[in-house]
Amino acid sequence: MTSPQPLLEVTRIAEGLWRWTAPHPEWTPAKDRPGGWGRMVGSVYSEPSAESSSESSAAVAIVDPLAPPAGSAEAGTFWAALDRDLDRAGLPVVIFLGNGYHARSALEVQRRYAGKHGVEIHAHADSVRRLGFEPSRRFGQQPALAAGVDALPIEGLDAGETAFFIRRHRALVFSDAVIGAGGGRLAVAPPSWAAEGEAAAARYRERFRASLGRLVDLDPAMVLPSHGDPTLANGRGALVAALAGPAWGE
Repeated sequence: MTSPQPLLEVTRIAEGLWRWTAPHPEWTPAKDRPGGWGRMVGSVYSEPSAESSSESSAAVAIVDPLAPPAGSAEAGTFWAALDRDLDRAGLPVVIFLGNGYHARSALEVQRRYAGKHGVEIHAHADSVRRLGFEPSRRFGQQPALAAGVDALPIEGLDAGETAFFIRRHRALVFSDAVIGAGGGRLAVAPPSWAAEGEAAAARYRERFRASLGRLVDLDPAMVLPSHGDPTLANGRGALVAALAGPAWGE
């Protein structure tokens, strides 16, 4: 008999940087196939360095937060740990959403902590319709900076797709554009993950990899995707190889 998959896994990646995984509520076994995506998806928590935490712009950054299922033991563990970490940090919180599908637990985090810490949700303007709520701040087609994190819009996948670069750690965080393929390898999202229609397919072919290619110049040390395993060393090399290789599932 196999053991049940845990509902929460937390990894400390570096000082002030964590990644956790929790089960996506819309996952089904049919999605766990080549070109699909696994049940567990990742979120990222980052604190500023001690030197910068005294600056007026300093904040805790959280990317695509997803809590374990409500009522589970893991949910209690998660919220208690987040309570403790945010109290210790004593800073405002900025939530970054990488596309319109990744609202996840953002509003729950905002409601829980807004009165005590102050919480903003930042999202691309083109993702708002799908999110179904108005974020605290919209950003557009140009890169934007907040809480030590660059928001970097990605062209050619779906409206509002965005990557995030955590400057302190040179960590590049992806929502759907890049998938962890295991063993430190990465793969770019396949055409099936792009918007529907002939015009969208043309944008994917003409712009998607080129848009991702611009991120190589950031020289990321690590790549933290929402889907699949993170790449914790030689992030730049893994991204270059992904851009030259087949898409996820191909």
